[in-house]
Amino acid sequence: MATNRTVTVLPARKHTRKDSDEEKPKLRVAAYCRVSTDSDEQATSYDAQIEHYTAYINGHPDWTLAGIYADDGISGTNTKKREEFNRMIDECMAGSIDMVITKSISRFARNTLDCLKYIRQLKEKSIPVFFEKENINSMDSKGEVMLTIMASLAQQESQSLSQNVKLGLQYRYQQGEIQVNCNRFLGFTKDENKRLIVVPEEAEIIKRIYREYLEGASMLKIKRGLEADGILNGAGNEKWHTSNINQILRNEKYIGDALLQKTYTTDFLTKTRVKNHGVVPQYYVENSHEAIIPREIFMQVQEELIQRRIVHTSPNGKNRTFSCIHCFSNMIVCGGCGEVFRRVHWNNRGKKSVVWRCVSRLENTGLFCEARTVLESALEQVMVTAINQALCDKDHFLITLQKNIETVICHENSHTLTAIDKRLTELQAELLKLASSKADYEKVGDEIYRLREEKQKAQLENLGRDELQKRITDMSAFLQEQPTALTEYNEALVRRLIEKVTVYEDKFTVEFKSGVIIDINE
Repeated sequence: MATNRTVTVLPARKHTRKDSDEEKPKLRVAAYCRVSTDSDEQATSYDAQIEHYTAYINGHPDWTLAGIYADDGISGTNTKKREEFNRMIDECMAGSIDMVITKSISRFARNTLDCLKYIRQLKEKSIPVFFEKENINSMDSKGEVMLTIMASLAQQESQSLSQNVKLGLQYRYQQGEIQVNCNRFLGFTKDENKRLIVVPEEAEIIKRIYREYLEGASMLKIKRGLEADGILNGAGNEKWHTSNINQILRNEKYIGDALLQKTYTTDFLTKTRVKNHGVVPQYYVENSHEAIIPREIFMQVQEELIQRRIVHTSPNGKNRTFSCIHCFSNMIVCGGCGEVFRRVHWNNRGKKSVVWRCVSRLENTGLFCEARTVLESALEQVMVTAINQALCDKDHFLITLQKNIETVICHENSHTLTAIDKRLTELQAELLKLASSKADYEKVGDEIYRLREEKQKAQLENLGRDELQKRITDMSAFLQEQPTALTEYNEALVRRLIEKVTVYEDKFTVEFKSGVIIDINE
């Protein structure tokens, strides 16, 4: 049996305020503004936006200012580094803001996904975003559709702008105009025309690093020396890293040249930069600014960097790296197995001594060796004897050294370098012409890379000959200038003159850097 439904009608009542003084709560409105560069012109725009929104919000009687959030000099394509924008979103989520006003979609975000993400996030909290220029309220029924279209256009505009900036940079690179960030660049700063100029105090630090490295110091030793002296690195920190030293030793800008576009941006939205391994063109500008390091010194360092990667390769194929702990490191070689000798603190029946032993006797190298153990004092005496023997027979050695110098001079390839430079100039002109006409320039590019490698090889060969000539000249000068025989061991002189000592059962073979070889019999 069905029950009878009862419906009671509740009539509408006119709302009356209980208290005549009670007012409707004001809408808490925040404004977001942004400029994309740090230029003075844009800074004026930035200040104007803040002034505009302060007056605009305070001009509405039902609104109260919840804050002006402003990012200065930050790109709109990515929100990660927009601190004020992120703080505003957090305040909205916390319930401190009821509405957001901004000039345009491009000011809010030039990334479509980011724009819609934050609009929807605020929409869930019933917080509208009003875009003045487009006259769009995100809470309107058609708001999201319009925002999707307009945000896509803003992103496209940003992409087009990014491409124009790239083209402008490439044009300036072609003209030899360099752009270098000097904030963490030790040795240089910029003048009023944004050109690189040398900072004398910092230049002395750079010179010190190059000098100590060529004198045999490792990057670690240089690092510790700089820290001990309280010298600050490029970032203004007392803590140095070996990577800092490595970058300084390899940076062509210290000889007045500049390699441009070492890195490039893979995505204009994420601003991700990666090393350029030939994906986009590079530009090498010679003599673009004042040098700190002479070119020949720089090339010597590059050669030294290569040589130190593998100083000695053992007969079993194991590579021994460079060590500067002691003067004899990597200098003493076993005449039996070909391995290097290592310094050992020996305690033989209570008698302490410092000796040098073949590595094959200290670790499992796969090589059987019965090389003798040599006292460090004995090796020092061998060095003194070898140098004194050269001094005693200086006339014979001077004639030999002079012949060696003449041989080195005969093998110079300056003509080859001149021809390469001429061809490179021709190819550069051809490359620019092809690039301007959007023609295929791959073959020309490959030829340029091949010639650059050939040039570098020729330069290193010349450098090796120059270094040998320098060593021969140095030895000749020593023989002529040294009036008497040595009476004691001199480490600096050994580092200067001697390349290698081979230990045999009955003799030592001392090889000088000049190429002179002397046997010291036991």
